[in-house]
Amino acid sequence: MSVEPCWQSAIEYSASPVYEMTQPPADFDLICLGSGPAGQKAAIQAAKAGFHAVIIEREQQIGGSCLLLGTIPSKALREQALRYRRMRGDARSLAVELLGDAPLSALLQGVDTVIASQDRYLQAQIGRNQVELVRGRGMLLDANRVEVQRLDGTRSVLHAPRIILATGSRPRHVSAIEVDHEYVLDSDSILSLPYLPRSLIVLGSGVIACEYASIFAALGCAVTMIDKAAEPLGFLDPALRAGFLDAFCAMGGRYRAGTEVEGARFDGFSQVEVLLKDGTGLKADIVFAAFGRVANLDGIGLDRLKLAINSRGHVQVNERFETNIPGIYAAGDAIGPPALACAAADQGRRAALAAFGLPPPALTSLVPTGVYTIPEIACVGLSQTEADAKKMDVVVGRADFAEVARAHIIREPIGFLALICERSTARVLGVQVIGDGATELVHLGQAAIAMSATAEFFVEQIFNFPTMTEAYRIAAFDVMKQRAQMHPAVQRAHLTRARAVG
Repeated sequence: MSVEPCWQSAIEYSASPVYEMTQPPADFDLICLGSGPAGQKAAIQAAKAGFHAVIIEREQQIGGSCLLLGTIPSKALREQALRYRRMRGDARSLAVELLGDAPLSALLQGVDTVIASQDRYLQAQIGRNQVELVRGRGMLLDANRVEVQRLDGTRSVLHAPRIILATGSRPRHVSAIEVDHEYVLDSDSILSLPYLPRSLIVLGSGVIACEYASIFAALGCAVTMIDKAAEPLGFLDPALRAGFLDAFCAMGGRYRAGTEVEGARFDGFSQVEVLLKDGTGLKADIVFAAFGRVANLDGIGLDRLKLAINSRGHVQVNERFETNIPGIYAAGDAIGPPALACAAADQGRRAALAAFGLPPPALTSLVPTGVYTIPEIACVGLSQTEADAKKMDVVVGRADFAEVARAHIIREPIGFLALICERSTARVLGVQVIGDGATELVHLGQAAIAMSATAEFFVEQIFNFPTMTEAYRIAAFDVMKQRAQMHPAVQRAHLTRARAVG
């Protein structure tokens, strides 16, 4: 059998109908449980290498929570919230009155279109690559067999020497908070609201909590976030946390730090009361319980195989994404952090290559983090907190977006870009951005880190003007200035170069 190049992009655009099996054959080269980013890319990678792969998916649409309930819908709503906020600002500046509040259903109209278009694209991509699709709930019988129960109750057994668990995750629930999906919601049901609430209490301060809190605050909802943590998004550097919190409060949001929740109950009339451990209570139209996510591992037969699960409920895998059971691999949210769609897709591809004994590309540690709050936050590489912990001698160059012409043109002058550079060489080690377009801007910094570029790289290059990318140049000059202040000889050289560049 001839094997095509194995590390190919799965992004293709020509359309063809997907082939959904009605009576699947018994034998495949690879079975993928789940059709999210990890399962899709694993199956497609196997197919591109010349192997016969099948995806088992229990939902009507493919794409997993990423497409149906999480990444795509929440980001689509975020874009609508940004448009709505800007429209209100335009109305005030033009002395025009907007009539009433926009119902949530109107804001979500475009979301269904986005989901439908992505579903069509994914199905066409699977069909084009001759990956087969079986609808139903999969359960492991042993290391080589998966039983599929269809919606009509019929069952069939699929055989393959390799299985990849890409079952994704679901919202984490806690016993003290009963999620009824009507007044107390989780991230699977928050977008099913028929109306825009006047007030919202968000329990938690992680990524999902902060994304939805800022979205609803931008839509004019009175939002209160409650958590034990001193600040939200505690995994980020202090400057990014402070930037988010300032922007959130500027939109009318409130953050109650050091607060523990006892419970939440609907008053039977119109509001939900959140009971705090100090005996006080808060009321809101809706409560959003955002306690993170938990891997979808229940009911798929893991107990039958004695698959190793860690203390946080994730499948344990080695560097090849193989579990303790030979021939069974796992990727995506099933194996835990970073729990990002981009990481899951990469893990799925790597797991498929490992399963067939094919060489993967060089492993990279440069996985960008994107937080789709308002404003956006993104970072890649070394953080300042990590540098301090390692006692590394770094210099941080900063460009406030207030200095960037394009930021004023688009009326988004809040935020900054920071370059974390090694002091001795000015080599770029990390990039942090908060503000409009942060999740796009960070990729230029990611490329600079990958190529071991120094801050001078951003001074020497010519970028279009006016663009947000100008922030890299401003931050680079700041790095050079700080380094020159510490070394008189270097200062003269840098000033000469800066004059020459302009």
